[in-house]
Amino acid sequence: MTQQDALDILKLGHNIYLTGQPGSGKTFLLNKYISYLKENSRGVAITASTGIAATHMDGVTIHSWSGMGIKDKLTEQDIRKLLKRSYLRKRFKNTNVLIIDEVSMLHSFQFDMINRICQAFKASARSFGGMQIVCSGDFFQLPPVQKQGKPKFINESDIWQNLDIKICYLDEQHRQKDDGLTALLNCIRENAIEKSRELLLNKKYDGNSSAISPIKLYTHNMDVDAINDFHLNEIKGKKFVYHMETRGRENIAEVLKKTCLAPEKLELKKGAKVMFIKNNFDRGYVNGTLGKIIGFSDEKLPIVKTFRGENITVTPESWRIEEEDVTKAEISQIPLRLAWAITVHKSQGMNLDAAEIDLSKCFLEGMGYVALSRLSALDGLKLMGINDEALLVNQEIIELDKILKQMSQEAAEYLKKIDIQEKRKSQKQFLCSLPQIKYFEKAGFKKQKKEIISTFEKTKILIAEKLSVKEIAKRRGFAEETIISHLEKLKEKKGDVDLEYLRPSKNRFEKIKTAFQKSGDWLLSPVKEILGKDFSYKEIRIVRLFLRE
Repeated sequence: MTQQDALDILKLGHNIYLTGQPGSGKTFLLNKYISYLKENSRGVAITASTGIAATHMDGVTIHSWSGMGIKDKLTEQDIRKLLKRSYLRKRFKNTNVLIIDEVSMLHSFQFDMINRICQAFKASARSFGGMQIVCSGDFFQLPPVQKQGKPKFINESDIWQNLDIKICYLDEQHRQKDDGLTALLNCIRENAIEKSRELLLNKKYDGNSSAISPIKLYTHNMDVDAINDFHLNEIKGKKFVYHMETRGRENIAEVLKKTCLAPEKLELKKGAKVMFIKNNFDRGYVNGTLGKIIGFSDEKLPIVKTFRGENITVTPESWRIEEEDVTKAEISQIPLRLAWAITVHKSQGMNLDAAEIDLSKCFLEGMGYVALSRLSALDGLKLMGINDEALLVNQEIIELDKILKQMSQEAAEYLKKIDIQEKRKSQKQFLCSLPQIKYFEKAGFKKQKKEIISTFEKTKILIAEKLSVKEIAKRRGFAEETIISHLEKLKEKKGDVDLEYLRPSKNRFEKIKTAFQKSGDWLLSPVKEILGKDFSYKEIRIVRLFLRE
């Protein structure tokens, strides 16, 4: 099925399971549907089964959003307690579309629990309380972790059969570069083990594509920790240590720490191999970008030379959990981790240009598939070892995949039978059936009750007092980077916010403006490289606010 067909079915209001192999554009499509709903002021909850997956769509974990937490079961008393929480009542009232990404990591019993919670808050016996439910994932990925017994995917939940779900199986390939990787992954999915092994062992490794050696993917934490510690200790030179900063509610901050890849204590040296663990397209990196520490700035910030040859001075990033636009907890850390090695489990959700993969100790079906599917191209693979289990996938999932493909074909046929005018009319009717969520037209955040002020509004109030970014950050208890992000959001939504008092001197402003013109883009790293150490990223970002007007 094409992305456009899947989007049309989503707009008709059907419950959807969106699937397809890596590179088929599942997250891209979800973001497109989310934008469509938000542009029309419809309430949508953006969630995922893991914290890493949630960051791809600026969402939160389904565990946090639903109030389910880490419970394995819910009693009637638990439900009653949840119903008493005003923020949850408000959340469910304003939500009519629930998106859950990476559902392969969600237990069947958890899926049933979420359904029960939704039914309770919506006071409806319909599945998920009558909300449109949109699940996305790939059952060939690693299953949810379970201490005892066989893990069960959401298709084995009690509610799955009552969802009247449409399957959208994306079969297009949107990888920027594909030299046989798609064929290999398809062979593994079809259980063609001999053909998969042949494609894997006959591929060529382009080891000269970069001066940076590829990241090592191992199946066990013990191997990964030993490799990273060994290599860091081998480097002679000064060690720079960065400690994670936390703000807000302690229990929520702990959840952030566990779901985020950022280490609480990060130790770096010049020459250390590192990996970025957050998306920041403006700065020129994404979750999984590899690099090497080539030095440290005057502010003692690490300077990374990336796989693609770009130099980036790395500033702290923030991870937040927000409820109704109010930040409940935030952690800040340099968005790097040592990357001589990483586990296959932690690699889920990443896109790697190159990897040295050891599959000689695979102990779970699908482990080899997950590791290989992280690559953007097959010539970036250096295979260190392989065992008999490496290319195995769950036989039940193979049979289920055939059923899902057939159901997707039926959904595509169903769509073809609908007249274009009728389709548009039905899509409009579904949209009109969803209650509107009112937004502030000028600031872009949800309208709250008077006593609840959004995180952006709080920053906006302090701007009106003509406070510096540093002073606002101190008042709010946030990093300065976070405050500048607030300013960018407010300006992006054409907010009536006066930032003129933050404008740097004319001389410095013109130099930064000229550097942007030379770079021909809005990315920060090329401009910083042109300007040198006399200009900070903070100052460059502030000037960019004025240039984008």
